[in-house]
Amino acid sequence: MTKPVALVTGAARGIGLATTRLFLKEGWQVAMIDIDGPELRTAAAPLENVLAIEGDVSAPTSVDAITAKVTSDFGGIKALVNNAGLADFGPIEGTTFERWKHVMATNLDGPFLMTQAATPALKAAKGAIVNIASISGLRASTLRIAYGTSKAAVIQLTLQQAVELGEHGVRANCVAPGPVRTKLAMAVHTQDIIDAYHDALPLNRYGSENEIAEAIVFLCSDRASFITGQVLAADGGFEATGIGLPALRK
Repeated sequence: MTKPVALVTGAARGIGLATTRLFLKEGWQVAMIDIDGPELRTAAAPLENVLAIEGDVSAPTSVDAITAKVTSDFGGIKALVNNAGLADFGPIEGTTFERWKHVMATNLDGPFLMTQAATPALKAAKGAIVNIASISGLRASTLRIAYGTSKAAVIQLTLQQAVELGEHGVRANCVAPGPVRTKLAMAVHTQDIIDAYHDALPLNRYGSENEIAEAIVFLCSDRASFITGQVLAADGGFEATGIGLPALRK
């Protein structure tokens, strides 16, 4: 049988690359999309059953070219993972409109455009969409006026997709990661931040890229065939920490 096809954006590193590898392990073919061409080619080089495409998910012409290439080379799309995102943190007064628009273009326009372009293929395959939001879309935090707002909008976008596309057999769900131990996070998080997250998360640790990938691939699979319109906070319990004080946990 033909292997199912997953299209993963932001696939050159981090959660996107971990998700790509897990899809491959489970017998999928993967179209790896990223705006960073050199990093994408490096990541894709040792992998089999992948198609690496450099592209900008916030540009309609680029998105159309991406989906046309994937459907031409692979024959269809069974799962779309809208993972490409931009993290830009700053106070309200320090967030220029240009910074705001830049965050929204990648984090919100990207999932909208990619889903719109992939919808015919997803309908044909009765496929699945998984959008990657963030715990910052579920609970407010300092310095995340653009990032948090964009991720909250992605959650609502997911619900809209689930309602409209469900009658065509297409499922749409969202994964909202909490703190994840990526190279980028570890490079910018001070020891004070690491200690604070330890105290704030019931599991007392960061998540891993692979743990987030497990949630994503599950929601794309037939094992989740009756799950749609849901937000899965893969966050070590971070969203629940408004109940009780970390200082009271031993």
